[in-house]
Amino acid sequence: MERRTFVGASVATLCSAATGITAGPEPGARELYELRTYTLKPARQPVLDDYLGKAFVPAARRLGVGPVGVFTEPPEKDAARVYVLVVHKDAESVVALPAKLAADADYAKAAAAYLGAKADDPVYVRIESSLLAAIPGMPKLEKPDPTKPRLLNLRVYESHNERAAARKVEMFETAELAIFRRVGLAPVFFAAAVVGAAMPNLTYMLAFPDEAGRKAGWDRFRADPEWLKLKAVPESADKEIVSRITNKVLAPAAYSEI
Repeated sequence: MERRTFVGASVATLCSAATGITAGPEPGARELYELRTYTLKPARQPVLDDYLGKAFVPAARRLGVGPVGVFTEPPEKDAARVYVLVVHKDAESVVALPAKLAADADYAKAAAAYLGAKADDPVYVRIESSLLAAIPGMPKLEKPDPTKPRLLNLRVYESHNERAAARKVEMFETAELAIFRRVGLAPVFFAAAVVGAAMPNLTYMLAFPDEAGRKAGWDRFRADPEWLKLKAVPESADKEIVSRITNKVLAPAAYSEI
């Protein structure tokens, strides 16, 4: 077996083992998501935008990877963060992408400034990455219309152990995701972490037309009778299965495909 095939198969096995979710009925039934967080000085963000918009996103498209979403949040005093979501059809796509980019002449040309950054003036401080496996109840990303105004709500539910994390996934599978859709919380993806920080966790993204729409959607959800009944079940209470929630409201870059 070739090394790349072996590594790809190993990643696929790891996905099932780490999430406690078995694969779908056929290869590629559930997508994988690579979620990257670039931390950088605000002054260097134009260089990163140039790289992502003119080099990475077009190259990924040529290589059959994506869509690729790029999102930002308001910068802090000395640090900005850019979130990049890369959609992969399978584990082989994840493993093969770096080598394919390195062999792409158009990518190398467009990425010259980014790749040529000096150690004393880096484009970014560090990249943090997570690999996420779509849950069976939402096996593929549902892309919002990139031509329309939108906000993206990225949420991470951390759990104190794997059993609790699996229970939270089960809640979305059996009831909560349907409630989301009914009250107007439009899902983009739902996925369990395979590799990354703050494991185990469930990570998901919702799309809204604007901030008013986001607040109204969450108000409807919190008041929904089915949700109130579901969260009243002792083993489903957040205090029993969710130890921390990270909530980010992100704006898409002009060139974002999501």
